[in-house]
Amino acid sequence: MKDKISLVVTSLVAIGIIVVGWVAGFGISELQKDTLVILGIICAVSVAYCFIAGELSRNNSQMDKLWSVLPIVYAFVIMIKGGFKVRLILIAIVVTLWGARLTYNFAKKGAYSLKFWQGEEDYRWKYLRSQKPFTNKLIWAVFDLFFISFYQNAVVLLITLPGVAVMESTASIGVVDILSFAFALGFLSYEVIADRQQNAFQVKKYEYLNSGMKLNELPAPYNRGFCVKGLWKRSRHPNYLGEQGIWVSLYTFVIGAGVATWGVFNWSVTGCMLLILIFAGSSRMAESISTSKYDLYPGYIQGVFKYLPLKAYKEVGGKDDETVNVNG
Repeated sequence: MKDKISLVVTSLVAIGIIVVGWVAGFGISELQKDTLVILGIICAVSVAYCFIAGELSRNNSQMDKLWSVLPIVYAFVIMIKGGFKVRLILIAIVVTLWGARLTYNFAKKGAYSLKFWQGEEDYRWKYLRSQKPFTNKLIWAVFDLFFISFYQNAVVLLITLPGVAVMESTASIGVVDILSFAFALGFLSYEVIADRQQNAFQVKKYEYLNSGMKLNELPAPYNRGFCVKGLWKRSRHPNYLGEQGIWVSLYTFVIGAGVATWGVFNWSVTGCMLLILIFAGSSRMAESISTSKYDLYPGYIQGVFKYLPLKAYKEVGGKDDETVNVNG
């Protein structure tokens, strides 16, 4: 219930921000309108595909496959329409590197197939479909249409709109732009490291499990079931921190471009807000699943912050485990 209330409240706030932006004088030029029309058409086609393919194939990871691809498409459309300005090129570089990393990771899980609507489905959708009231096919179809297909597509479009906001800026590249680019790359590197550490842990754990051993028979630290080494020792979701940090950093280009008022405000902040909301809900669901699977996970939740790496994890009794080799 809290997640639903948060979704409604944050969505209303996001709509309010757009309205306030218009009242405050954030007019949209003809070039920006033309660009938004192109982006909107791509988004609408994606919404229709994700819903139809998801319902027919019973694989609701259609948007998961497009999540890393669409922002690259949007960034290049904006860059081309904006005349290849340096600020737009920098944004496109970050988005392309981000998308390549995420696409590669998702491909390793077997998510992509020659028949694009097939492939491995994200475990969270399988879990949700098994929970009430989503066991009802009609309720699930409504959820699929409005959240999985429409809402997520809308967020993916919205997080790229800082590029539209800055596309006609005549401000020279300055310190804020350089910092925005550097922080975005820094958060991307942070996320890559977190991915590598998590992957190394899970690969080794499943090598043991696939050999016939049970979880409680595995050597430490794999018998815990979840990774608490490297970045994961100080943050339950370092990858989520990196992900949100990338898009917040890209938003700050609007400050360097001189299109923000009151210091930091621009109508394109909506995407960052909604993305943060999605990760809040996604992290709760992931932790609920992990808590049901692993006995020590509740202690991990109590001992480590969700995002900020401010406190290191310690086992009950103050012990720590042997190191996980991140090279696998």
